[in-house]
Amino acid sequence: MPLDDLDPAAVSACLAREGETLEVEVLDSCSSTNSVLLERADEPRALLLIADAQSAGRGRRGRRWTTQPGAALTFSLRWRFPAPAQALRGLSLAVGVALARALHSLGAREVGLKWPNDLLSTGRNAGAKLGGILIETRSAGDGVAAIIGVGLNCRVVPGLEDRLRRRLAALEELVQPLPRRDALAARLAAELARALRAFESGGLAAFSEEWESLHALRGQRLRVSTDHGRVVSGYADGLAADGGLRLRTRSGMRTVYNGSVVMARRA
Repeated sequence: MPLDDLDPAAVSACLAREGETLEVEVLDSCSSTNSVLLERADEPRALLLIADAQSAGRGRRGRRWTTQPGAALTFSLRWRFPAPAQALRGLSLAVGVALARALHSLGAREVGLKWPNDLLSTGRNAGAKLGGILIETRSAGDGVAAIIGVGLNCRVVPGLEDRLRRRLAALEELVQPLPRRDALAARLAAELARALRAFESGGLAAFSEEWESLHALRGQRLRVSTDHGRVVSGYADGLAADGGLRLRTRSGMRTVYNGSVVMARRA
């Protein structure tokens, strides 16, 4: 696998050109960048932690995030909010919009969003997973520390789809030449920082319209597995004001929270 080294000084320099200043750390490997920053949630400054490899990377609902050195970009951003965790409803949707903005600006225009936390290809490999978001929070002083984890497939890994039994996309399929990962991390983190400040002042409302325009499964018939073990089927009808997924079902409109889309089918 061709490697491009992750250099914290290069990431910081790219961030400066983006007009952002973040503390940056790079690890060759760790359990997961989210886990490391959760242990450091009390530290006050915003911190971007990037790892070339993770031995226990994870996604939502305990799913494992599999990476191979040099093939992906995995990082977490620690960000302090003065509001309680309840005020952060819909944050993963705002983060998705920020990441899609950054990728579009790099030429990867065929990137969309899947509720609540996935980046999908919308090109020839439409519906394949390009990346994911995992947000975890901890109380910190009179506010909350949000640990925002991002995993992005950069290069195709032969055989990985078969091992995981799911369709995958890689950034190199969407944009050429593939950006260096330190420049890519800086672009994503800079756009993310700007979005987090906008979310703090305007909440999800500042992102809802753009999220709708990026919704890769809009109008499709979905099956959604809720965290309570139920499955709800219906046609995707956009977002509720608080970030829930609206579904047109046989019994009327339903809004789903804290679940995962397990199947999509075009109407």
